[in-house]
Amino acid sequence: MSNTETHPAEVRCGAGEDAAPAAGVEILTARDVPLGGPRAMTVRRTLPQRARTLIGAWCFADHYGPDEVSRSGGMDVAPHPHIGLQTVSWLFGGEIEHRDSVGSHALVRPGEVNLMTGGHGISHSEVSTPETTVLHGVQLWVALPAEHRDTAPAFQHHVPAPVALDGGGEARVFLGSLAGDTSPVGTFTPLLGAEVTLSPGATVTLDVDPGFEHGVLVDSGDVRLVGTVVRPAELAYAAPGRSTLTLANEAPGSARLVVLGGPPFPEEIVMWWNFVGRTHDEIVAARADWENESERFGRVEGYPGDRLPAPVLPNATLAPRRNPRP
Repeated sequence: MSNTETHPAEVRCGAGEDAAPAAGVEILTARDVPLGGPRAMTVRRTLPQRARTLIGAWCFADHYGPDEVSRSGGMDVAPHPHIGLQTVSWLFGGEIEHRDSVGSHALVRPGEVNLMTGGHGISHSEVSTPETTVLHGVQLWVALPAEHRDTAPAFQHHVPAPVALDGGGEARVFLGSLAGDTSPVGTFTPLLGAEVTLSPGATVTLDVDPGFEHGVLVDSGDVRLVGTVVRPAELAYAAPGRSTLTLANEAPGSARLVVLGGPPFPEEIVMWWNFVGRTHDEIVAARADWENESERFGRVEGYPGDRLPAPVLPNATLAPRRNPRP
């Protein structure tokens, strides 16, 4: 998915010395962002924001739906570029057609993960299919470490099997390892990504890597995490140092959430529009390559329309933004 804001902020983000572990759970609230156009669907963006810019290597999180396509027009994101990141598409409902410049043509369906590596440069489009009546899911980005940020672009698809959880519920692990299951999808830093559903009144305890920081994005239900209730559309942050995460469903119906995790990202990154780099000049060069239709980003075949133009760059580079001290 593209960041379709017309004036995206340039963000320097990194763990650095200011990102000391916090003792409790930090709640991050989303802001609404339209996906372009007068009938655009709206997404809820929880990363990046001033309170926190990274969770592990996860640097971007959009949560959308359930969205009635007949009212919003659904998703229609024209070809746009990416560098220095991986995109992770995960749906709860509906269907999206993906096309990219390495020749991939795939459908994103509920319970199936599509991971696209931007690396040195890729472009893609995303359009909800005509059969889709309700669109519902998350779009996530992963920052690539410096040694791999110029890697060749690529595309991966995986259908994780559900894993039953003691206490009532199940997990679908699309990246990393959880609840005895490991995803075969390749990443460039250790990561965790999983959908977890909880039965009414269920409490489950998940064994996790204590070196990871974790995010819990609630889609439905009220979920208690380490004594804090996390409500729908909120993202809870838990610092490293925990070997378990206990999740309790306090809603009368089922609850659904996405668990993200990874070790604190040690590098400072600059993120603007759809680019993740290390310097302002690198972002400027990537934008110029896209506007000049450089071969760096290839071409997306089969999309019936024009590609997205790049927004205007800011007049100045912003000061570094770090995760706050506890």
